[in-house]
Amino acid sequence: MRYGFAIACMAIGIVLVFLVPQITKQVIDGFVEGADGSYTFLTPGWLDRLVGGVGLESGLISALLVAGSLILGLTALAGTFQYLRGRLAAQASEGILLRLRRTVYSRLMELPASFFDKSDTGDLVQRCTSDVETVRLFMAAQVVELGRSALLVACATPMLFYLDTRLAWVTLCLLPIIVGYSLIFFRRITRIFKDVDEAEGRMTTAIQENLTGIRVVRSFGRQDFETEKFAGANTDHRGKTLELMNILAVFWSVSDLLCMAQAGLVLFFGGYWALTGDITLGTMVAFTQYASLIIWPVRQMGRTLIDAGKARVALKRLREILLHPLENEDDTHKPHPGALKGAIRVQDLGFSFKRATEDETSLGDGNKAATRAKDDVDRPILSDLSFEVPAGSTLALLGPPGSGKSVLIQLLLRLYDYEGEGGEGSIQLDGMDLKDLPRPFVRDQIGVVLQDPFLYAKTIESNLRVGRTSAEDDLVQAATRAAAIHDSIEGFDLGYQTMLGERGVTLSGGQKQRVAIARALLKDSPILILDDALSAVDTETEQHILKALQARRGRHTTIIVAHRLSSVAHADQILVMDSGRIKEQGSHSELLAKNGSYARLWSMQSTLTGAGRAPLETETKVGGASPGSPS
Repeated sequence: MRYGFAIACMAIGIVLVFLVPQITKQVIDGFVEGADGSYTFLTPGWLDRLVGGVGLESGLISALLVAGSLILGLTALAGTFQYLRGRLAAQASEGILLRLRRTVYSRLMELPASFFDKSDTGDLVQRCTSDVETVRLFMAAQVVELGRSALLVACATPMLFYLDTRLAWVTLCLLPIIVGYSLIFFRRITRIFKDVDEAEGRMTTAIQENLTGIRVVRSFGRQDFETEKFAGANTDHRGKTLELMNILAVFWSVSDLLCMAQAGLVLFFGGYWALTGDITLGTMVAFTQYASLIIWPVRQMGRTLIDAGKARVALKRLREILLHPLENEDDTHKPHPGALKGAIRVQDLGFSFKRATEDETSLGDGNKAATRAKDDVDRPILSDLSFEVPAGSTLALLGPPGSGKSVLIQLLLRLYDYEGEGGEGSIQLDGMDLKDLPRPFVRDQIGVVLQDPFLYAKTIESNLRVGRTSAEDDLVQAATRAAAIHDSIEGFDLGYQTMLGERGVTLSGGQKQRVAIARALLKDSPILILDDALSAVDTETEQHILKALQARRGRHTTIIVAHRLSSVAHADQILVMDSGRIKEQGSHSELLAKNGSYARLWSMQSTLTGAGRAPLETETKVGGASPGSPS
């Protein structure tokens, strides 16, 4: 609607501007014809008397005063409508872009995990910022400008032919060439814009990765290497940009030549025909003004097409996000049962990732998937997995890295689905198949602490309340005490209102894990998952947390993924996994009685730490002995 009003204001402004050359023509022709002193130009009698009363030539001065006032008034009025045009167009474009930003960001929040596996964060950031800004610039200025150029030509053409047919053809003869040249240029420039955009995305990715991992870069003395890597991306971006600038320089120089040639033709033929008496001098001047009003805006169509090329590339990149299938598209009609009790049953579960190929990916050459080989090979992660976890009990998962523990957790969270991703078998929660439950509902029933706990750059309290914003303060503190982090928080100057750095960088590794554990405990969901969540805490803190979890036994169905046996010896059931299969299964005492791999690891830890230590105090990791990192 606002765009429609903007175009209407623009049309009115153009009509007003087009009246100015007509006034100029009448003044000049009237002056030439009135050289004998009988000059008149629609002047009111009172103005003639006023001018004559001060001793001036009333006809000429009155006409000039009227003409000048009309030109000034029309120009001011046209400027007012142009202002309204700009304001309305800006409001319309900003409203559209506000919705576009919201839509793109909301879409990213709802895309499946596999999408982010194949995408670079820096490239996605650029799409949400630089590409959206490119679209904004085009819609704010160039959409209306394109309509302005078309209206100028449409309004001027009848006026020109009304004044003089021959000079009208001269005035318009090069316009098709200018427009055609702009269109040819547009088709070529679109490809260059895509290359520049992708080069900028690679450069943004390099910056984002190095800023996020700046401590790793410095710890390994990689500053020079990373600087050189960024320099390569920067040089590539500069090369693509220089290629673009060279093409633009050619376009603007050629278009300037064509426009000046058009103005020169009008001046030459108009001057000649004015001298021969075929047209009046005023008509020649009017044609010169009309030519400038038409030619230069049409020439600006080149800039409009340039911005259109940029916007086209940006919109294509944004469409790849907007048209990607949502994670929850198949959840619309699924039942939404009440709160779960937490019983889990896994039956004959198999799962494998399918490597994305270049043909399957939709994010251009700058993403992770584009560097992968063109194959469709399944990598088996889980095979014939079967077990049951009664509601309120504790399950422990042990196994070397790559044994499938974290993948099983991701399947429980429905970050991936075991059906349609190369999987088989089933997972049931309280007797209901997991894939038949809406993802938001499933995740609402699970509190999770992932291997790499993520904290927001907000206050500690805000991070704790992520899963339960309305929790009472005493519940928050109860959760932090259970996670052995309350005293540390109270030791900060601002306590729970202490601001954390990006990703919680101002906390130690153990403190981040304990805040994440407290956040999951505060959520108080039927299922609690701790994915290697105690790896960065010391033995004493680990025992405190495990005792707190034992005190809550029966309140949650708890799944603990760990390497240290001290974290899992108390579990009701322990699964020892290897290569995606269950190698051993049972309680701590049952596994010791089987005298298998678990018993050998227990024997190894007993030898290293002393046979007299209690299970909760041992520190041996599955696959090798290693003490826990202090917090």
